[in-house]
Amino acid sequence: MERFFRKHPEEAEHFLTDSYWERRAAAVRFAPMAHLQAMAQDVDEVVRRVVASRLAPSELIALIQDEDREVRLAVAARLPVSLLENLANDPDYLVRVCVAGRLPIGRLFRLIRDPDRQVREAVVRRLPEESLGLMRTDPEPEIRRVVAERSSPEEAAELLHDPDWMVRLVAVQHASSQCVAQLMSDPDPEVNVAIAARKNCWITT
Repeated sequence: MERFFRKHPEEAEHFLTDSYWERRAAAVRFAPMAHLQAMAQDVDEVVRRVVASRLAPSELIALIQDEDREVRLAVAARLPVSLLENLANDPDYLVRVCVAGRLPIGRLFRLIRDPDRQVREAVVRRLPEESLGLMRTDPEPEIRRVVAERSSPEEAAELLHDPDWMVRLVAVQHASSQCVAQLMSDPDPEVNVAIAARKNCWITT
């Protein structure tokens, strides 16, 4: 069908009410933009996904509560930034990850406590350095490691005694020299090696 519509795009609008979803999905790719809004209510999610990829961004609000995740993902990727917060509480974490990747920095704070780790990871990688402390006590070690990695040396030092050894390792690598110098030892041998390496570096330089 797509080959037919490429040669005869003027015929696409006549297939928008076809009983077969495959034909409607093919037709909606070539139909005039004026017909797309009506197709946002199509019973088939594949048709609506195509609609979400073609609608003008300002018109995507009509699909913001679509039952299909892929439709909402397409919406999240193209929705104007000014409307993006409407998807910040979407039930699907992948949609919220997309939102976290596009929201203006100043609006990211509402997602700092998101229940999903991947959403919070998208947030922590975009937060400005001065706001990273808000995620220093995140329950996931992966998030705290990013905090230690991106923080200033003084802020990274706050994680030198984190319960997770990998967080402490990253903190040792990024914390200020004065704070690392005060460490006597660590329960983990790899962290001890990192501490010794930094101290040795100061001695040799």
